[in-house]
Amino acid sequence: MQRIGMIGYGAVAGYVAREAERNGFEVAAVIARPGREAAARAALGGVTVVNAAADLPEALDVVVDCAGHDGVRAHGADTLARGLPLVTVSVGALADNELYAGLTAAAKRGGTRLHLATGAIGALDALSAAAAGDLQEVSYTGRKPPAGWRGSAAEEVLDLDRLDAPAVHFEGSARDCALAYPKNANVAASVALAGLGLDATKARLIADPTIARNIHEITASGDFGRFRFTIEGMGMPDNPKSSALTAMSVVRAIRNRTEALVIG
Repeated sequence: MQRIGMIGYGAVAGYVAREAERNGFEVAAVIARPGREAAARAALGGVTVVNAAADLPEALDVVVDCAGHDGVRAHGADTLARGLPLVTVSVGALADNELYAGLTAAAKRGGTRLHLATGAIGALDALSAAAAGDLQEVSYTGRKPPAGWRGSAAEEVLDLDRLDAPAVHFEGSARDCALAYPKNANVAASVALAGLGLDATKARLIADPTIARNIHEITASGDFGRFRFTIEGMGMPDNPKSSALTAMSVVRAIRNRTEALVIG
């Protein structure tokens, strides 16, 4: 049986915990901020709650980060340095070169790995395979209803409440996208890290009042040919701002650790 530690206890973490236990795995502990212990126990069913990676119990098989960029910044390196594999959905945080270097160095010291969950997007297996050849161009376009961009940098350039047609509010590199939209652009960073890198991957973000779901699109070309991948993502029932597929991708990453046959 896999024993799982978690960072965070929100909607994605709750889904992962329920599915992990349904598959016969044990959620053994969760890291939460001081003062949030009771809330974490209520959300995850009375598990052991600690405040730092150093306090996680021994003999964990994997730690799952579902707490956003702040979570991986605060606890990622310490988790990896302990030799614990870490699965994270906070891929956009790696646009920070210092954090990226710190996490990879900690993984090497601990003799373990940082696993980037695919999150709300697909086709990253094809994109990373294409990067083994001459991958020439990759672009990512993210569309969300105006409400999906509230609380982000989009509010600085658009009146989201009065938008009556699709409007671009960011266009640039995937790195700049991830840094400017830390809660909204993990997908851009995932696409970049699977392909041409954060600086060479183009990103565009659109607020679109004509849609009801988040739409992610990748286009790529190179020696392999060309592809275009589009997905319309559903939110989680108990938190529509969180992608259902993001939570599912973490469950798959956990399952893959023990499966006899793994795709991708």
